[in-house]
Amino acid sequence: MKFTDTHTHLYSESFDEDQDIMIQRAIDAGVDRFFIPAIDSEYTERMYALEKAYPDHMYLMMGLHPTHVKENYEEELAHVEAQFVSRDFYAVGEIGIDLYWDKSTLGIQQDSFRKQIKLAKKYKKPIVIHCREAFDEVFEVLESEKGDDLYGIFHCFTGTKEQAEQAISYNMKLGVGGVATFKNGKIDQFLDQIPLQHIVLETDAPYLSPVPYRGKRNESSYLVLVAEKLATIYKKTLDEIAIITSQNADEVFFTKRA
Repeated sequence: MKFTDTHTHLYSESFDEDQDIMIQRAIDAGVDRFFIPAIDSEYTERMYALEKAYPDHMYLMMGLHPTHVKENYEEELAHVEAQFVSRDFYAVGEIGIDLYWDKSTLGIQQDSFRKQIKLAKKYKKPIVIHCREAFDEVFEVLESEKGDDLYGIFHCFTGTKEQAEQAISYNMKLGVGGVATFKNGKIDQFLDQIPLQHIVLETDAPYLSPVPYRGKRNESSYLVLVAEKLATIYKKTLDEIAIITSQNADEVFFTKRA
């Protein structure tokens, strides 16, 4: 079985002590593709080093994370575009709106989100969306940008069934991770009503560890625990979950769009 982790921060400082061991543990568990979202310019070189060390396994994105949208965000966006000029990436991400930590930056978060969506359209790339306590605000931007050239993944989906269907209507797959294993995660209560073709697996490591590791550092090998939960929800074998969710990831990251 080969699994795809569509969202993992393997360059995080949380892995400085055991990065190679942790990555090998994931590969040994059958997780052999890792899609790496960006945060801001301070992490770019760490991402490149990770790719150089594991060229057959790492797939880099480039973007400005909404919680890192500060006064200098125009400079950060210029850095993002400069990277796209210099090389290729698999997506623009992670981008979006986060109102959990700071509501005062909503205006510049919206501006950053829109500009990065336009960048994705320019380079014919998917977007990977971060949304925290901001479904209405994210959907407002997506509604204004919708079209065949807007597609991607709604990372770490934690919304309602109605919000899931709305996200899918904008050509988004739903990124499902550790939250699906939480007793109060809620999404496990309706996921079986969402066709599996709309689901991709992710960890968001080092964050959001699945049960029984909740509250501890997450890592990509734990993706299998998420897959086991989905196998139960969808009444599929683990192998079927691996195959279908990896095909869904391929559709996002490797399908050429006009």
